[in-house]
Amino acid sequence: MLGRLGITPARVVATDIDESPLKGERARDHAVRLAAEKARAAAALAPGAIILAGDTVVGAGARILPKAEDEATARECLTLLSGRRHRVYSAIAVITPDGKLREALSETILRFKRLSQAEVDAYIAGGEWQGKAGGYAIQGSAEGFCNWLSGSHSGVIGLPLFETRRLLIAAGIYVR
Repeated sequence: MLGRLGITPARVVATDIDESPLKGERARDHAVRLAAEKARAAAALAPGAIILAGDTVVGAGARILPKAEDEATARECLTLLSGRRHRVYSAIAVITPDGKLREALSETILRFKRLSQAEVDAYIAGGEWQGKAGGYAIQGSAEGFCNWLSGSHSGVIGLPLFETRRLLIAAGIYVR
């Protein structure tokens, strides 16, 4: 997705942080905290570099939906989201070489159509849900479940391009 902004990362670093929600933590706060923690962890591995990190969290009511690692979790998420609105929070954090942290948050509201059991079964069989927040990937066939969206489509995919572009420009990076 960074390629859409004319950016090719010099290095991609996986960070190992605990992504468990804190007790009472709201979905939006969870996304912002995780993006900042990932940025700080990456900055420790690459001192003096410009660091971009992010996290996407799906919230339904007061619940933070997990990243689906198994079929049962994906099915539970899709069943919960069926026929209702939910929010996707995509937070990004940029750390500049001088250590300054800048953050931004994209909030998107989506509504899924009421899903039949056959639709859920077919989606699960396709495997797009694996490792995805809320058990779905909007950039795949789950986009056909979404009958209304207000906010950032790219934020639901996982990198809100408007906010990312703004933060990178503020950090002194040329972005087309």
